Amino acid sequence: ITVARETGDGAGQEAEASAEFFDMLERMQDDYIPYPRIEEIVEKGGPYSLVILPQFGGYWIEDAENVGTPTSSDSSYYEEEDGGLSPGTFGYKLECNGTVRAYRKHFLGKEHLNFYCTTNSLGNLILSLKYEEAEGQEYLRIILRSRTKTLHDRISLAGLSKLPSVPQIAKLLCDDVTGLKFYPVLYPRASQLIVTYDEHEVNNTFKFGVIYQKFGQISEEDLFGNNEESPAFTEFLNLLGDKIELLDFKGFRGGLDVAHGQTGTDSVYTVFREKEIMFHVSTKLPYTEGDPQQLQRKRHIGNDIVAAIFQEENTPFVPDMIASNFLHAYIVVQVENACTDHTTYKVTRSSS
Repeated sequence: ITVARETGDGAGQEAEASAEFFDMLERMQDDYIPYPRIEEIVEKGGPYSLVILPQFGGYWIEDAENVGTPTSSDSSYYEEEDGGLSPGTFGYKLECNGTVRAYRKHFLGKEHLNFYCTTNSLGNLILSLKYEEAEGQEYLRIILRSRTKTLHDRISLAGLSKLPSVPQIAKLLCDDVTGLKFYPVLYPRASQLIVTYDEHEVNNTFKFGVIYQKFGQISEEDLFGNNEESPAFTEFLNLLGDKIELLDFKGFRGGLDVAHGQTGTDSVYTVFREKEIMFHVSTKLPYTEGDPQQLQRKRHIGNDIVAAIFQEENTPFVPDMIASNFLHAYIVVQVENACTDHTTYKVTRSSS
């Protein structure tokens, strides 16, 4: 149906294009063919893909076949300030915002100066300066903080006959900082207060779910009903972290009970790059007889954002197999040559 009124050729053409667009959407909806149901895929037999898309979509898959498997020497951890790393330089990269940690990394415990200024338009400003030498060159490292953002840079002093003034340095980072007067910060504990401010949004604690999927298990009830841990699954958990006793545990607990044993007796925990990680392992959370949904287990893993699905044998996993408003990403891990000197893992990621 084409709808056009006597409002000029332009309006008529726009209405016609709009009608054609909605007509196309309607045809696409009529022609949409859902993905096969998981039961149909299992019935046909293997081999299976690690992840099967839900019948009506909603998830994407990063196939392990198309991504090179990195070794520990291929991996890298870099901060935003380091720059210069192309996406294909390493097998994978762990990224973080280097600005929030710049003061701790470059200033804290080292000779430097802090200044402050109060303005009507920008609010309070805090400026940190540090003189550096590298490969015979002189530099000034600068951090300028305002109520809306923090700027970090290192400028070369080559070609300058004298050091720029503090207002001039501030203007190099932010054009809005003009004609202001900065005062030195003389408070003895200023550095500790500044580093606390810079890192107040840094999250150093994480929790992830870990679910054991046996061959042929295609329902949420099957997954959360597993109680035994096979040697291959135990080997995988040892790779993730350390087995810890929950009673009186002093580290990040990730919502687990460390006083009364209501969430099991032990769990898996690790510290990576100064970040604490607690894993909610399905087989270690309390099992309730007569409860097919195993709500004691699901209330922890179902409230995580990311979960790892461990497969000992080739069996398909569908992301919407687990009903959750929070789980958005799954890392499906299938072991090969388990419990040998040649153990490897095939990994696929799926996210909504």
